[in-house]
Amino acid sequence: MKKLHNYVLILSVLILAICCTAKTADKNSNDITGKTWKLIEINSQPIQLKNPKNNPYFKLNMTDMRYEGNAGCNGLGGTFEIKQDIMRIKFNQGISTMMACDDLEIEQRFTKALLAADNYSVNGKILSLNKAKMAPLAKFSLQE
Repeated sequence: MKKLHNYVLILSVLILAICCTAKTADKNSNDITGKTWKLIEINSQPIQLKNPKNNPYFKLNMTDMRYEGNAGCNGLGGTFEIKQDIMRIKFNQGISTMMACDDLEIEQRFTKALLAADNYSVNGKILSLNKAKMAPLAKFSLQE
């Protein structure tokens, strides 16, 4: 009987450890900060750049709650608000340089998607910025 009690106790501890590890892993997968996210799709359409070297991207800095990146032609930055536990995000209007380039239309759509987003989802190394429960505004791949 004592052996059975020990087995049940050990099994309970293992199950508890597995559950806690799974919750931590899920929570960390929602952490999109401190990473560089490269634009791959806008409004369910893969992006087609005339100059692939200027692929739009952004990064979130939790220290000062600022985002920074490149919209394709111009650098951009501003402040953001995030609630990772419920996957909410808000990009505030920021600053941008104002140079012209071949991919200006992609830049405008990218900037518009950032400012319209109110939530996000993560699936592996793909980040989707969304508005309400509609189709994703933009999708990004994690740059490593």
